[in-house]
Amino acid sequence: MSPISGMGVSGTGRVKVEAKDMIGRAGIGSHAASKGSASRFLAALLGLLGVLVFLGLGIWQLERRVWKLDLIARVDQRIHAPVVDASGPRDWSGLSASDYEYRHVRLTGRFQGGANTLVQAVTELGGGYWVLTPMRDDRGFTALVNRGFIPQERKAEFEREGGGFTAPATVDGLLRISEPRGGFLRSNDPAANRWYSRDVAAIAKARGVADVAPYFIDAEVSGAAGWPRGGLTVVTFRNSHLVYAMTWFALAAMLAIALARPIFAGRRKRDAAR
Repeated sequence: MSPISGMGVSGTGRVKVEAKDMIGRAGIGSHAASKGSASRFLAALLGLLGVLVFLGLGIWQLERRVWKLDLIARVDQRIHAPVVDASGPRDWSGLSASDYEYRHVRLTGRFQGGANTLVQAVTELGGGYWVLTPMRDDRGFTALVNRGFIPQERKAEFEREGGGFTAPATVDGLLRISEPRGGFLRSNDPAANRWYSRDVAAIAKARGVADVAPYFIDAEVSGAAGWPRGGLTVVTFRNSHLVYAMTWFALAAMLAIALARPIFAGRRKRDAAR
């Protein structure tokens, strides 16, 4: 054995070791590059999915805007149409908000005194109550009439209102669909006589009134200066769908630009290298 070979790895051995080390590093680099490419592909795929989702949401908002504009036009037409008799029992099964709500209708009959229900309300006149009273129509059914608004200090007066049927009366107003879900974060409590929404079925049950229409009537202004004060129905529909659509489209555009930027940057580098 030569002194050199005894001291360590021979020249041939060093070449083999260095070759193996280079192959190992090349393998690690190839694996890292492959892993990086997969990550970039996954990120691009998720980004493309995000663009499609944002575009879909924008298109959906435009469709909602068309629906809302049509609803506003139909409601405006109903409000200003000539008054018609309120729907009777034979029409109740097919009654829906989209076809009937805000119709300009009329009831003729007698109010049932002593059966008022006060529903909390906030109007342009401040905080107070809607006064809902059953009215027996001459056609043989009963409908709840929202006679109008009263302020807080008038509550006791209308809770004590006398019983029995009143003299014949005619009420013109807007047909409204029952509100069975209570108010915002507050549910109706019939047992405690606390009402936050105009739930026709629950109010009729609490007052022992039968044959009740599945709607109520918001009375128009009566012309009298006293209380309750009718004609305070707010007929407005929020229509921000165009703003929402533009927001989603803007997000889609920004995400698309972010996805395309690395592609154009790579092309510029390749063009510069030529």
